Amino acid sequence: MKRKTGQDRSITSQWRPATQAVRGGTARSEYGETSEALFLTSGYCYDRAGDAAARFAGEQEGMTYSRLQNPTVEMLEQRIALLEGAEACRTMASGMAAMTAVLLCQLQAGDHLVGGRAAFGSCRWLTDTLLPKFGIATTVVDARDPQAFLDAVRPETKVFFFETPANPTMDVADLQAICDIARERGITTVVDNAFATPALQRPMDFGADVTAYSATKMMDGQGRVLAGAVCGTEDFITNTLLPFTRNTGPTLSAFNAWVVLKGLETLDLRIHRQSESALKVATFLEGRVPRVLCPALPSHPQHELAMRQMKAGGSIFALELDGGREQAHGLLDALALIDISNNIGDSRSLMTHPASTTHAGVAEDKRIEMGIGEGMLRLNVGLEDADDLIDDLDQALRVVGL
Repeated sequence: MKRKTGQDRSITSQWRPATQAVRGGTARSEYGETSEALFLTSGYCYDRAGDAAARFAGEQEGMTYSRLQNPTVEMLEQRIALLEGAEACRTMASGMAAMTAVLLCQLQAGDHLVGGRAAFGSCRWLTDTLLPKFGIATTVVDARDPQAFLDAVRPETKVFFFETPANPTMDVADLQAICDIARERGITTVVDNAFATPALQRPMDFGADVTAYSATKMMDGQGRVLAGAVCGTEDFITNTLLPFTRNTGPTLSAFNAWVVLKGLETLDLRIHRQSESALKVATFLEGRVPRVLCPALPSHPQHELAMRQMKAGGSIFALELDGGREQAHGLLDALALIDISNNIGDSRSLMTHPASTTHAGVAEDKRIEMGIGEGMLRLNVGLEDADDLIDDLDQALRVVGL
């Protein structure tokens, strides 16, 4: 590959996803390094004062300040955009920085947002608490029902915002139907695609305008760094999102960008292996616990829709126990191999109790409305041998009488 090949979209767009994940966006320096270079610098120098003026005026290409541009970060942004099938991408310091920026950059007092009811706890805080503080009205609906979005539309509705699959209930939203409703009415659709990643699902293929990510999850995939990303058209990223991020500064560090670049190299391998293991583990659990919520299982109420939209069911699913928090905590405490952790997307298997961790900040009545009971557990299946995970769950289940 030549020095600039990785940034030539006329070439890289023809590559298949696994190749894009390894080589897309790469720009080699004059030294010809094989691995992407890590540029640890806060600022940049100019040969002449006129060059500085020209760059700040947008008349000359080049870097000005690492709050705005960094060569390592730029490589990551190009790679994610390529994988997503988007014109452009901006990365940020965390997934929640991305979610906050993608909403605040396009909403103002008097606007209205329709959001999916089942969502990550902090995303619900954005829709339920933060946006109303700025005079932005929000309506939360069951994202499994496209008609609910249509029924909630007002003249001032500007954005639909939802996850699919949703965290942690694994609700699946009909991307095509919801995006069609939005597009016919000039509403921007923002989809949180963190559970699936572009390796399993590309919302823009179904009409979504914007996708947002916690790249902390499967993109890094090894529990090392925080990162977020927003993908969209060049116009949206440059003229709507960038003015917000330029002046508020949710900047991704070059080191974290470099780590995520390395993670993306194995994304395709990891997510398919973890999806296979997750299905095997979920199948085992289905015969032992009252309910398993896994899109890859035929028993999932939206299994057919999930399989139409996704290449595989993903590495994350939920299960429900009848014994409430006491039994759920008991099972967690009995695990010997699987870690108790609120994170997801890791190469290590992790399990958590959403009602007391990720969604503890959501009011109890809203948790119940979302379908998050005291007996729910969320499992991130990692890269361990699936049979070892099953053995660990088997002995833990016996400890709690299952």
